[in-house]
Amino acid sequence: MRHFVPLAIVSLVAACAPRPETVATTPPPPVQAPEAGSALTGLTTQELVGRFGTPALQIREGSSLKLQFRGRRCIMDAYLYPTGSAATLKVTHVDTRNLTGGDIDQSACIFSLRNAAI
Repeated sequence: MRHFVPLAIVSLVAACAPRPETVATTPPPPVQAPEAGSALTGLTTQELVGRFGTPALQIREGSSLKLQFRGRRCIMDAYLYPTGSAATLKVTHVDTRNLTGGDIDQSACIFSLRNAAI
């Protein structure tokens, strides 16, 4: 019984002691790097040809246009849609892939295609 009393006192004191506040820290939202393709967004057909040379493939579908540029390391598809009252075709989306269809860093692909055209 002698050991029970001190143990009971310690338990009571611990139960009454204020608990440390746990601050719920939520990690900040991830910072999204701008897409490399966004640098091409808004370019016209002529501007794309000026940067990358003659496209390897042109596909017209309705009022839109897909231009494909190929290099030693990758393939880039630029999708152009009419914008504004003049219905000028401008890039709205860019896809890149390696030569076997796998993922590739978009910035690296655009850089290699641009250097090949110079």
